[in-house]
Amino acid sequence: MRVLVTGAAGMLGRDLVDLLDRHPEHVVTAATRAQLDITDPVAAHSAVAGHHVVINAAAWTDVDGAEQHEAAATTVNGTAVAHLATACAAHGARLLQISTDYVFAGDADSPYPEDAPTAPMNAYGRSKLVGEEAVARLLPDAGYVVRTAWLYGTHGRNFVTTMLGLAERREFLDVVDDQRGQPTWSYALARQLVALAEAALAGRAAPGTYHGTCSGETTWYGLARAVFAGHGLDPERIRPTSSARFPRPAARPAYSVLGHDRWTEAGLPTLPDWHATLLDAAATGTSAAPA
Repeated sequence: MRVLVTGAAGMLGRDLVDLLDRHPEHVVTAATRAQLDITDPVAAHSAVAGHHVVINAAAWTDVDGAEQHEAAATTVNGTAVAHLATACAAHGARLLQISTDYVFAGDADSPYPEDAPTAPMNAYGRSKLVGEEAVARLLPDAGYVVRTAWLYGTHGRNFVTTMLGLAERREFLDVVDDQRGQPTWSYALARQLVALAEAALAGRAAPGTYHGTCSGETTWYGLARAVFAGHGLDPERIRPTSSARFPRPAARPAYSVLGHDRWTEAGLPTLPDWHATLLDAAATGTSAAPA
């Protein structure tokens, strides 16, 4: 399997490249933002040539920044995805597009199924939905959208590393307890994406939308307490508070729990429970605080 990974210098991208490099039967091309501008259709077309699968981990990820620069965010998260999809169609490649829970309104009270109506509540979500729609339109038989959420890992700033860093400087931390989601270890998601790519090429996984989040659910407060406990810190140092205490330019969904039925249909296991993967990440050192 010849795989092109875009956004290869990012948190998920680096995990994907590391994982694929461990499989000698696969050949990976790691394309960082400096090496490949996916907003350039000519560059995208050239980069995709010769690959069986493209995993697009490149994205505009500044949620708050997208509120002030929605057109720029949409160029990266939407228009550029159309360029990759067009290139994949021309070269006969599968595309795995990484998307987000932010395409939903975030006001549900039970897990969102893969076919739930979308209703983004902020500019970032709208920009990612444009990318999803491009994949569905241009690659109906070879396009895969994988929505993820609450991602953390060793490569890049994220909630887990932020909590561990703050633990060294503050006695108590106030963390919001009115947003629910599924903490997802980026390395576990990378494994799931590689399995999906293999199943797609083998004809076992139908194109469409999949939800790439860990099982179970918690709040940011619950996650922070679990992070502290897993690193030998006192979880009582974490205190619950509301989102109103931390206003942000972009609205955040109150409920980001996703359903996982499509994995069963593809004959693939769902991602493990979030707490188990958090412990795995801690044991391997992939959620250690940044130096």
